[in-house]
Amino acid sequence: MSVSLAERPVAWAEGTRLLVRVGTFCLVELQKLRHDRSELLTRMIQPVLWLVVFGQTFTRLRAIPSGDVPYLDFLSAGIIAQSALFVSIFYGIQIIWERDAGVLTKLMVTPTPRAALVTGKAFAAGIRSLAQALAILVVSLLLGVRFTANPLKLLGVVVVVLLGAAFFCCLSVTIAGLVLKRDRLMGIGQAIMMPLFFASNALYPIAVMPHWLQVVSAVNPLSYEVNALRGLLLGTPTVLWLDFTVLVVATIAAITAASALLGRLTR
Repeated sequence: MSVSLAERPVAWAEGTRLLVRVGTFCLVELQKLRHDRSELLTRMIQPVLWLVVFGQTFTRLRAIPSGDVPYLDFLSAGIIAQSALFVSIFYGIQIIWERDAGVLTKLMVTPTPRAALVTGKAFAAGIRSLAQALAILVVSLLLGVRFTANPLKLLGVVVVVLLGAAFFCCLSVTIAGLVLKRDRLMGIGQAIMMPLFFASNALYPIAVMPHWLQVVSAVNPLSYEVNALRGLLLGTPTVLWLDFTVLVVATIAAITAASALLGRLTR
């Protein structure tokens, strides 16, 4: 049934209000960085070490086939995706902390939709990941990696990082809604973080994986994020519409699941 002309302004107002609330929650999350900017610096150490130590060492060893692309270039896109994963996968701990501090209960009794709260946190995770991605790009350039300078492709990189971080943030919140405890979430987060990373093409091409791992990689959103980043930054062959479709669908599904389970944390 089509929306009548009288209903359209109301629907537009509701949509605008929802976007404003999402933006507000996102800004609230980012304000926390002002009180502890060292968090960004400490989180940058690990991805930079992957590039400087692992990347340069395996470039010299030529142990991992990366086609016509130097291995350090090949790895850099994977490390950008890895940093988004590592930033976002423990966002559920923050939700549980807010529950324990009574903040989440106060937010839940407001008329704000749960999806707005979850989406705001998801894209705050994405902006944090963008800060790390920028640092990784700078370090990569200093190491001699050649990235595209096409502004449209760089804008695509921003969208890919935001979607990837949003998905893993909402996955973490979904798990938090299931396990309800910080210590359980930390254990599960550690248990799934590295398998997600190693079961993707962040470090090596899918072609060199055993068959069963190729199957796992094919359903791992991180693989599509890495494919999109390599295609945009390095021009490697990929199906960008498929990469973006998988990331968008996965993110929407994760936001839906996290929003549905958020209420369990306040019971």
